[in-house]
Amino acid sequence: MEANKTTPRLAVFISGSGSNLQALIDATKSGILSAEVVYVVSSLRKAYGLLRAANEGIESFVFKSKKYPSPEAAGEDIVQRLRERDIDYIALAGYLSLIPPEMVKAYRNRIVNIHNALLPKYGGKGMYGHHTHQAVLAANEKESGPTVHLVDEIYDNGRILGQKQVPVHPDDTPDSLSERVLEQEHKLYARVLQKLIKGEYDLD
Repeated sequence: MEANKTTPRLAVFISGSGSNLQALIDATKSGILSAEVVYVVSSLRKAYGLLRAANEGIESFVFKSKKYPSPEAAGEDIVQRLRERDIDYIALAGYLSLIPPEMVKAYRNRIVNIHNALLPKYGGKGMYGHHTHQAVLAANEKESGPTVHLVDEIYDNGRILGQKQVPVHPDDTPDSLSERVLEQEHKLYARVLQKLIKGEYDLD
């Protein structure tokens, strides 16, 4: 990141409603997060998060890797788009596609993801949305909660930067558990991102 930049520039990747995107935007406005959300990338054209971006005047882009001649071409294009916009950090917020390896390499230790369960136990391909909460309930876990981690080439595999335990109630459904976990996601993500930006994690 260039030394003369006062505010780090953040890109947020989404696939759905974008509630964590909105929470990050709100955190930048309240001063909890010392960054500016300047670019929103969605894997789906109809993601509601794109409307959130438009309402905030934030540039957005629908990134579909299948539309490129090769996975490598897709990765190179998204990296180029991020660099053209001077992006410093990337936050995945409900983004359901695997990040291209070219992007991981270009932004090593500067891409984070928020997962809706405690890692490493409830992660990996297929563990997203209500599938995760269903797995937690089926295993009769006593607690769940969000995890923020660095992103590498494997789903939900990177170093864990922060977690928040949420109790699982005996009468919980995937919906009720999701609601309580999501509430904590919105609080945790900005705090962890702020610590990353401030250099409070030893990433060597």
